[in-house]
Amino acid sequence: MSGSTTDTLAHMDIFLHQLFAGLTSGAIYASLAVALVMVWRSTHHLNFAQGEMAMFSTYVALALIDAGLGYWSAFALTLAVSFAIERLIVAPVSRSQPLATVIVFVALLSIFHSLASWLFTPVVRDFPSPFPASIHPGFHYLSGHALGVILLTLIELAAVWSFFRFTRLGLALRAVAQNPESSRLVGIPASQMSALGWGLAGALGALAGMMVAPIVYLDPNMMAGVLLYGFAATLLGGIDNPWGAAAGGLIVGLLDALVGTWLVGPELKLPFALALIVLVLMAKPSGLFGRATVTRV
Repeated sequence: MSGSTTDTLAHMDIFLHQLFAGLTSGAIYASLAVALVMVWRSTHHLNFAQGEMAMFSTYVALALIDAGLGYWSAFALTLAVSFAIERLIVAPVSRSQPLATVIVFVALLSIFHSLASWLFTPVVRDFPSPFPASIHPGFHYLSGHALGVILLTLIELAAVWSFFRFTRLGLALRAVAQNPESSRLVGIPASQMSALGWGLAGALGALAGMMVAPIVYLDPNMMAGVLLYGFAATLLGGIDNPWGAAAGGLIVGLLDALVGTWLVGPELKLPFALALIVLVLMAKPSGLFGRATVTRV
């Protein structure tokens, strides 16, 4: 085999590794982006503490597993706890003035970060994965956990779509997001629907945290970069479109993986990816899949 052929195969091998790594990261970003969109559509707020709350929920899941609970039982219970935390603690705050809400979210970010360090210690810890280590001995581009992350994200998106399309609660939540005043007039409790949106966002954020922890390890800072990418995915895909945000997550994940390998070094891949997103938003502020809002005067 010639040297050029060997180099070509080596480059192809690296490309496939990065491609599947980007898809895995993109699936996690998509999950977090959908959570952010659900909050935005319900309340027109962005929860800056979403990442820290997801991290705290992941610590709760690990504590339940260490206490002897099976992984999937701990997984389900953590989603319920995360739903309750965001529903009971964050939702009432969202009804404050916009500036006050932003300040409270920043405060919650610090509170959950400090609480996790105090309760669970800031030591980096392994987080178990429920999926096998590998898919097939001959296929080394995608691990069992990576495939599980992608499949779980697809299941999550299907569940969110079914919820909004076929359930009364989902239809009521869509109505409140479209026109809260008219929804109140027809008897839909807008405040309760907004609180439901916050709770669902908490559960989706916890899912993202439990999926990323086996990859980056569990520590109080693990969601800082993930949240930034999640915000980028939300803005790129369209902040009012959950499916656009999910697509934005995949795009951001692929940009992060491929740009750092083939165009710039790892030190510049985040600024480069974010610069591309800024360019897109300059050309289309509503995002790639968002709808432009026109106000008649």
